[in-house]
Amino acid sequence: MLLRWFPWRLVVSRVARSKGLVDPIKLLSRLESFAQPLEVKEPLELLRAGLVFHARGLINTGAIQHNLDWIWPYWVERQYDPGDESFIPRAFSITHVNLTHRNWTAIGVPDSEEIPIVDPRGLVMPFWDGWTLDAWIASEDGPWLVPSRSLDALQWLRIDPSPAVITRASARGMELETLAEAVDEEGVPVCELAVRARSTMRSWLVISLRPYNPEGVSFVHAIDAMEDGAGFLLPERRSVTFDPRPEKLALSIYREGDVKASLFHASDRRSVRCNVGMASAAALYPLAGGVAMEARARVPLASGAQGHGSSHRRWRAAIAPAVKAEFPDPRWQFLYDASIRSIVLHSPRECYPGPYTYKRFWFRDAAFILHALLCAGLTDRAERVIDHFPSRQTRTGFFLSQEGEWDSNGEALWTMRRYCELTGRPPKRAWLDSIRVGAEWIERKRVKSDGSIHAGLLPPGFSAEHLGPNDYYYWDDFWGVAGLQSAAVLLRMAGELRAAGRCDAWGADLLAAVRASLEQVEARLRRPAMPASPYRRLDTGAIGSLASGYPLQIFDARDPHLLDTAAYIASECLVGHGFFQDIIHSGVNCYLTLHLAQVRLRAGDTGGLEQVREIARLASPTGQWPEAVHPRTGGGCMGDGHHVWASADWFLMMRNSFLREEGGALVVGAGVLPEWLEQRKPIRFGPAPTSFGPVTIEIDPCEGRPLVHWSGVWRDAAPMVEIRLPGYEAVNAASGQDSVSFARSGAVT
Repeated sequence: MLLRWFPWRLVVSRVARSKGLVDPIKLLSRLESFAQPLEVKEPLELLRAGLVFHARGLINTGAIQHNLDWIWPYWVERQYDPGDESFIPRAFSITHVNLTHRNWTAIGVPDSEEIPIVDPRGLVMPFWDGWTLDAWIASEDGPWLVPSRSLDALQWLRIDPSPAVITRASARGMELETLAEAVDEEGVPVCELAVRARSTMRSWLVISLRPYNPEGVSFVHAIDAMEDGAGFLLPERRSVTFDPRPEKLALSIYREGDVKASLFHASDRRSVRCNVGMASAAALYPLAGGVAMEARARVPLASGAQGHGSSHRRWRAAIAPAVKAEFPDPRWQFLYDASIRSIVLHSPRECYPGPYTYKRFWFRDAAFILHALLCAGLTDRAERVIDHFPSRQTRTGFFLSQEGEWDSNGEALWTMRRYCELTGRPPKRAWLDSIRVGAEWIERKRVKSDGSIHAGLLPPGFSAEHLGPNDYYYWDDFWGVAGLQSAAVLLRMAGELRAAGRCDAWGADLLAAVRASLEQVEARLRRPAMPASPYRRLDTGAIGSLASGYPLQIFDARDPHLLDTAAYIASECLVGHGFFQDIIHSGVNCYLTLHLAQVRLRAGDTGGLEQVREIARLASPTGQWPEAVHPRTGGGCMGDGHHVWASADWFLMMRNSFLREEGGALVVGAGVLPEWLEQRKPIRFGPAPTSFGPVTIEIDPCEGRPLVHWSGVWRDAAPMVEIRLPGYEAVNAASGQDSVSFARSGAVT
């Protein structure tokens, strides 16, 4: 903000030139020339996040490459190994960050704000952006077993009775297994690491406190041993306790090296102070003769009572209302169950698109996460987040999560509408003022109709930042249309017919402006595909324009603009069968791949099933996805390592595969995999909320002669039902019909 003021710009430029440096003001002006003029500068939230991220990367540069004799997290061990596929040269990299294995799994207790994470080799971070706990088997004169250095360690997610991450490594007569979960002890959530170790040789189980996490260095300046030797005390009234009490403790500061170097040296030291901030510590338990040793490390996540009942009971209660599904494939069943738990865990009061990198609120991510919660029947959880929407609205009517992103009003209003449609309830009176001024903001925000190709659209913004430099993004406009249409529906439900009529007219006018713009773009590109903005050529940013089909259904399923955009992406933007986002992400984006699948399957293009299969393949062993996947390592290369928007879109993909609304019709089975229909196990989904009422779908595969049955508790007259099983003839059910049987040939019997 200060750089906008002329004196500061002048001072900064003069100082830089006097030191022989590049003028940053001139450089920024050059950078801005690649984008459309913007009424706001880079959003402060993005600047802050970027600065923090690269500040840590700068610290990593100074800490890691000079200390490769330390035991580091899995991503460092791989990314710094010149013999590994994940290796990245560091010559001109100012900051060293995790670009190859951004994968982790969140654990926690429902409705707790503290969400620990576990990396691919069992490294546990109890507190957001904090230090971690790791477990090894160490020998004074023999081999060690260090999971972060293991290429073949196993990891999986235990679903019930509460989510827990299990990691197992073994080598040369040594076995190590850890189980990380959040438990509830007398109302206080506790991160617990249970370790089971076995060794045929004389060695030690080591549980170590590490001054880093899956992003890099995380400072630890002070560690004190507890008086009874049963744990460690750390700043900010945090602690780690061990059960049973370890036989000995070891502590180290940066100048002495990693604590691993002092494990076997006798020392009576009970505390350390490290001015560098890289103190480390370890608890040791003797191992011998192949006898298993079990130990637990516990970290309280809060200082007072946070809830009632055990974590197992709290999880059962939290997921009890969720839509039940039965898949014939255990892998898909697991991914479905994991996605439900992911969206529950990340909606304690607000909803977050990730437990770490993205643990903050955005309307964009919230639209998909809340829609998943609503479609999953987790209505109360979604409702309490929506209730906070008005408090996030400025006096002008802007739903603000960060400046320069003009899609948020449409996302907020569309989410409110879906709440009302899926529950059958009218909008709350407390929402109405917010709905009215939110719609007015969209109308006021539009640029003037001046005959330009962007006439009547929303102004240039950052929008979904992975679409490119700030521009007149169609993504914003489609959400704007959806917001105005949604406001009209909501206000009509509330009996405010005049206000609803105005919103209808505004929405129709904005949509007409979009179509007029697209006609000019079509003439320029000589094809109807929609680029990211009127001024762009076709590139991977075009993925944002698919919002007109999914999730918004503004365009008909077979609209030429929509289908040609999907065709362009399918032919030019895939790596394997996944959508590769060149812009910023530079990886296979999981939720955007599913957007392509949704659009293709909505149009009856069964090629979209290949995208669904690809995302199932790219899921981590714990059933999660990073925001973008490295095409070679298969690890995360962008964003949060446990991306909740991806989990939400996976659930929505499964839901829409069984049932979705299309105008006044209910479409059944459009994404059911053909291989599921070639076996004997029944397939069920529901009862699931729809705008027509709760619906249950049952499919008896009958070894290729499927029988499809549906039942609904209809709020009004039963809707038209269309059965669209891939590979079979489409059927429109007759009035009163509740099942359809197919022959192997695809014909209806």
